[in-house]
Amino acid sequence: RGGGMLAGIAAYVKRVRPDVKVIGVEADDAAGMTSSLRAGSVVTLDKVGLFADGAAVRTVGSETFRVCSTLVDDMVTVTTDQICAAIKLAYNDARVVLEPAGALGVAGMKKYTESHGIEGKTLVAITSGANMDFDRMRFVSERADDSEKMIKVSIPEKSGAFRALYNLIWPRNVTEFSYRFNSTSPVANVILSFQPVPKHPADFSDVMAELTSQGYDAQDLSDNELAKAHARHLAGGRAEAADERLFRFEFPESPGALRRFLTALDVKWNVSLFHYRNHGDDFGRVLVGVQVPRTEEDGRAVEKFLGGLKEDGFKYMEETDNPVYKDFLL
Repeated sequence: RGGGMLAGIAAYVKRVRPDVKVIGVEADDAAGMTSSLRAGSVVTLDKVGLFADGAAVRTVGSETFRVCSTLVDDMVTVTTDQICAAIKLAYNDARVVLEPAGALGVAGMKKYTESHGIEGKTLVAITSGANMDFDRMRFVSERADDSEKMIKVSIPEKSGAFRALYNLIWPRNVTEFSYRFNSTSPVANVILSFQPVPKHPADFSDVMAELTSQGYDAQDLSDNELAKAHARHLAGGRAEAADERLFRFEFPESPGALRRFLTALDVKWNVSLFHYRNHGDDFGRVLVGVQVPRTEEDGRAVEKFLGGLKEDGFKYMEETDNPVYKDFLL
């Protein structure tokens, strides 16, 4: 019952090598042992999260609590995203796919070493369990990239605003860009995800400071569950965008590919919708709405513009007559 593995390992390790620290790890939404050790007695949680279901119990065992309270040196709790990142880390390092509960040790070790600045020491993470179904992998892959930061940025509704914002993020890799024209407001709210420079811990803070200094209203959404689980997929919706035409573009995914596309998207018309998400595929996919007056001159200009994009390697398909567009975006 709850805490059995931790109690058993602690009992053995402290008997053989009492100088070795034993640190337990729990999901932060199922931290029964952590709560009990802090309280000095067994605590029953009101509810537990089930992502790491192999280690989710509301009440830990009385005997395991007794052993852990005597022999365990510390406890660490980790988030769902940190567990997902640990699953990815284990796969990249050893080509094994751990279940969430099995990856708790790796997630806890990574968090503990980073928070305590530990280097040059020997650490052992216990990994057990590979009860992972393919459907859950979809969620894990979406949340595993701990190098990605999600922000909301308010930009002016005017031509060139996209490019100006992107140039402030460049050369960092932008992995998500979602925007929909708002006819009732002079500003647009954009959801943008990017990867800060890995070896510069303050890089994300520097980007946010630069955005603020340039007059942008920027907010960090990296820990906002509503934004990550729902809003990023719903950003946009219907808009009163007169004479809007919708295009779906594809281009080979490579560093700087999105920047080249934005540079090529140098049009005199208003961009009323923009959606991009890097899913790790070979091809980047962008959905773009453009407000084009229904004149012969503008019609010819659009065809010339699209022909130029095609020559530059950007395949496209017009989706203006797609019923999904009419049902959900107009």
